[in-house]
Amino acid sequence: MKHMPWRDFFALVVSIGVVGLGLGATMPLTALTLHQRGVGTDIIGMITAVSALGILAASPFVSRWVGRFGARATMLGAVWVASLATIAMQFTDHLLAWSVLRFLFGGAMGVLFTIGEAWVNRLAPDNSRGRVVAMYTTSFTFFQLIGPALVALFNDKISWSFAACGLLFLLAVPGLMLISNSGPEREPEEHGVKWTLILPRMPMIVLGAAFFALFDTLALSLLPLYAMEHGIGTDLALLSATVVLVGDTGLQFVLGWMADRFGRAKVHAGCGVAVCLLLPLLPFAVGTPWLWWTLLLLLGAAAGGIYMLALVACGERFTGLSLTSASAIVNATWGVTSGGGPLLTGVLMQSVGVNALPAVMWVCAAIFVGSAVWERRKGIV
Repeated sequence: MKHMPWRDFFALVVSIGVVGLGLGATMPLTALTLHQRGVGTDIIGMITAVSALGILAASPFVSRWVGRFGARATMLGAVWVASLATIAMQFTDHLLAWSVLRFLFGGAMGVLFTIGEAWVNRLAPDNSRGRVVAMYTTSFTFFQLIGPALVALFNDKISWSFAACGLLFLLAVPGLMLISNSGPEREPEEHGVKWTLILPRMPMIVLGAAFFALFDTLALSLLPLYAMEHGIGTDLALLSATVVLVGDTGLQFVLGWMADRFGRAKVHAGCGVAVCLLLPLLPFAVGTPWLWWTLLLLLGAAAGGIYMLALVACGERFTGLSLTSASAIVNATWGVTSGGGPLLTGVLMQSVGVNALPAVMWVCAAIFVGSAVWERRKGIV
């Protein structure tokens, strides 16, 4: 880690962390506002899904934008789009208008995640990639966990809440201005790498990203509603999402160190097994506060490890433009899963019952574990 370009790294980490702060506040605020207006979880899931579709729509174009404008300028543009789209939600109650704004917001998030993840992998030395990527994801999640806490703290106390959330994103601008404009490789689009050549080398990466996209989106949007349906008060229900993110934040560096020392694949699969063992306990823990909070902490740590180590695997397997393309695939996967997942889960919670939430999460975690077993048998590295 001695030869790390620390100024660029820390500027990137702080900037993406501030984006996490705005995202962590905006998602639960949107769900809570709609819930207070009497909107059902199925519609809330649809609004959340629209944001994810924006991530999916933007992913194929990120390399072109980076090639034309540069990584830093593209990220700055995405920050402004995210900010203005969130501020605009303050001035309308129309669900269709919110859907359009959330679509633009999701596209901006897709751009920021794709460039940031490729950039940090490019900066990371091979022998410490787990720890470097863990610092990046820890920063993002640390700031993101503050978001739901801010919503809980200022709920019903700030009348212009969406405008305030939108302004949070602009705090990332000074950090991005400090980064050198080298960024990920900027080869012309015609020399790009086809996704069909990359996908066969990343089944565990894709499914790990898919699981965490679902988990993260549901934790921020529908987990507070799940807790409220089980009798937990609004403020504490909102803090449930924060506790999940605290668990995610607290152990990322440890998991990254373990991946560097013992091998990423073993630690990666172990996180998936832990999630599968913990999720069935969720309906039984909700009535016991100490067990509820402990379980959420452990789930957040294991689930966050699945995503962080998926990014490490991208850096292990790909370089150059292939790495940027792999990061775009990860974020396209995020868009598909975080779009369809909340939509399906919201409908199931409305029709079958609130315990559909942990059931959907468990199925996705089990599929990820299955992919880890399959990769090991096929010898994919």
